[in-house]
Amino acid sequence: MPVSFADELVVAISSRALFDMTEGHRIFESEGIDAYCRYQIEHEDVVLEPGVAFGLVRKLLALNEDRDNPRVEVILLSRNSADTGLRVFNSIEHYGLGITRAAFTNGASPYRYVPAFGAQLFLSADPNDVVQALNHGYAAATILPGKADVAATGTPAQVRIAFDGDAVLFSDEAERVFKESGLRAFSARERAQARQPLPGGPFKSFLAALHAVQAEFAAESCPIRTALVTARAAPAHERVIRTLRSWNIRIDEALFLGGLSKAEFLEAFGADIFFDDQQGHCDLASRRVTTGHVPHGVANEDREPAERS
Repeated sequence: MPVSFADELVVAISSRALFDMTEGHRIFESEGIDAYCRYQIEHEDVVLEPGVAFGLVRKLLALNEDRDNPRVEVILLSRNSADTGLRVFNSIEHYGLGITRAAFTNGASPYRYVPAFGAQLFLSADPNDVVQALNHGYAAATILPGKADVAATGTPAQVRIAFDGDAVLFSDEAERVFKESGLRAFSARERAQARQPLPGGPFKSFLAALHAVQAEFAAESCPIRTALVTARAAPAHERVIRTLRSWNIRIDEALFLGGLSKAEFLEAFGADIFFDDQQGHCDLASRRVTTGHVPHGVANEDREPAERS
């Protein structure tokens, strides 16, 4: 019987999101693919430094400790070739990360392997790959540059994941009203439709997968904690609460900030990663916590990167 990830949380991540590959990427951009390949092969025994999402991955994989049946699978999806990817796997082994499966696509976008692996989330440093994944219906985010959260010693703490609401967990239909008609029209519409659940957004399935893991634990001992961090405020809060209730999904904390900066609240929550569709919110948040930009919805319609072959 083939191996199945049917009951696992599966996260796919690119090598540049997992490790700091700044120098190699600089060589690729300035000198081309041949110089990049030579550099990585010459340095394949030099361990890569942790990248921005390293701490998150380490915490997720720690959920498998002391379990007979793993609950989390992390897959490496990389534009590297198998040759240049050897350095990545050597670094994975050095840090003791439980990552054993990978797809090296030698320059091609790896997003097409997201459904093949059954991944509920794809994290990448390449916005083009992320846009393609989102366009095909998969939860994906661009990991923004920031300080690597290594958490390299001791027992990892609880995994804490924070989400924006509109255009991330929910569709962007309400956000379109806000952009086209302003706050007054947005608030009036959300009050009028408070009992009508919002359609799901690109991260609904990932939140559901997290909830399935959480359901195996009592709330007070759960190793995963989630938060909704939204610019909404009353009266637009009610529709969000009722939507989550209709989905039968638990979210541990809900912050209705009414336009306040999210960065300080994310730091107070202790987010291991935050997902938002607004580039401005992401830029501010990335100074405090690991942040994934979700280039989806009305806020990104005029700025989506071109698709690459």
